[in-house]
Formats: sequence, C-alpha cells, structure tokens
Amino acid sequence: MKKLNKLQSIVFLLGGVLMVIGAACFSLLWQQDVVCWVFLAGAAMFSTMQLMQTYDGRSFVVQRLKRIMNLADLLFVVAGILMVDTAYQFLRSMFDSYDTYFSWLYNKWVVVLLIAAVLEMYTMHRIDHELGKEEDKAE
Repeated sequence: MKKLNKLQSIVFLLGGVLMVIGAACFSLLWQQDVVCWVFLAGAAMFSTMQLMQTYDGRSFVVQRLKRIMNLADLLFVVAGILMVDTAYQFLRSMFDSYDTYFSWLYNKWVVVLLIAAVLEMYTMHRIDHELGKEEDKAE
C-alpha cells in the first residue's frame, strides 16, 4: 500500500477523531446542528486520505479488499449526509408524508455508519494480514 506523507497522515487522523467526536456528540443530543457538520467534515477528510492510499501490487485479494474499503469510505460520507439531514431535514420535501420520510430516511445514518464501520474493520485487518503474507513470500 502507498504510504501517506506526514501531512496526509495528520489529516487522516484528524478526520477519524472528528468522526468519533461528531457521532458521539450527535448521539448524546449535544449541539446536533453543529456536530453533524463536524462528523461530515471528518468523514470527508478520512475518506479522501484513505482513497489516496492506493495499492500497486498484483494480489487480487488485496485489490478486492481495497475496493470494499473504498465502499466503506463512501458509506462514511453518506452517513454524514444522512446525519446532517436528521438535524436539518433538507430531504423531507422528497417524500409525500412525514411518516414516509421518518420510516425511510430519518435517523438511518446509524445503520449506514454501522455497515461502514464493520466493512472498514474487516478490510483493514484482512489487508494487513494479506500484506504480511506478501512480505513473508518476498523474504
């Protein structure tokens, strides 16, 4: 995997911290109209830096895992957009009634975030394992 430089690593780490702070504060109902933007900014920073981390090797398994990780990054951003929608309800006008909006979209950021986090954890550990096997073969 391509290594991030020092500035990119700082942005990556800061994005992850902002995501945790944003999700925790939003869940605890503290300043939801502000922390939803904190989460979205963190998700954008985290995802952008992770997308910049490319894999140039030939392992099909790692390439597949990297694509799944990219999907998780996209889901982090979608979760941020849904969190902002939960705070401001800007997508409410797309639905016929409030009940339909509530059942299909309102607070669904939690589900998307959970899926993204599970995919991220799985791919992160599997890529690390596969790259370790590649290094063992090279030696």
